[in-house]
Amino acid sequence: MKQKILVVDDEPEAVELLEFNLKLAGYEVVTAADGEAALKKAKAALPALVVLDLMLPELDGLEVCKLLRRDPLTARIPILMLTAKAAEIDRVLGLELGADDYVTKPFSPRELVLRVKKILERGRQKVEVRDSLRFGELLIDVPKHRASWKAKAFDLTATEFKLLTVLAQRAGRVQSRDALLRDVWEYDTLIDTRTVDTHMRRLREKLGPAAKYLDTVRGVGYRFVEN
Repeated sequence: MKQKILVVDDEPEAVELLEFNLKLAGYEVVTAADGEAALKKAKAALPALVVLDLMLPELDGLEVCKLLRRDPLTARIPILMLTAKAAEIDRVLGLELGADDYVTKPFSPRELVLRVKKILERGRQKVEVRDSLRFGELLIDVPKHRASWKAKAFDLTATEFKLLTVLAQRAGRVQSRDALLRDVWEYDTLIDTRTVDTHMRRLREKLGPAAKYLDTVRGVGYRFVEN
């Protein structure tokens, strides 16, 4: 069965370009031209991923992202943002609100499709060979893509889970931001390393007391510490 992608953009030319290239890559495509329609279609279609333009009429993309993450039905659907090249603050806000990645306009269709594939693969891959990891009350079950504290599961996106698992598998070893971009996001060319920082901040907030295992090594990157 083809994976379904929801494309949200109010520019017909952009929608046509995205729809053509995503269908060519083997995906089924659903479209929406505004934020309200995006929310309705996300709940009805439950797509594998949402490509979300931030500049939308009435209900903008940042608000759509926030509402998708708040609703248990759509909270784990990956979101790929489309942003204007100059809108750096919007990219950071989008990542903080729960987007998995971003592509700037004007974009390369080939790059966008590659980003979509990478994000979707994160939800299916095992990070390394060990099936589960336990650190005190923190349990990371790799095959089930489930992390829990005192048997209560965290509501993590596929990207957040993979970031946590990569760090835990390499406990005690410092991981640079560039290394995490390569191993979690699987990028051959470097993008803004604040993507890593924003996801780490979100991950710590969700982990609560288990965040004590995540250590920042100033000027270098991050490390999972076994307390």
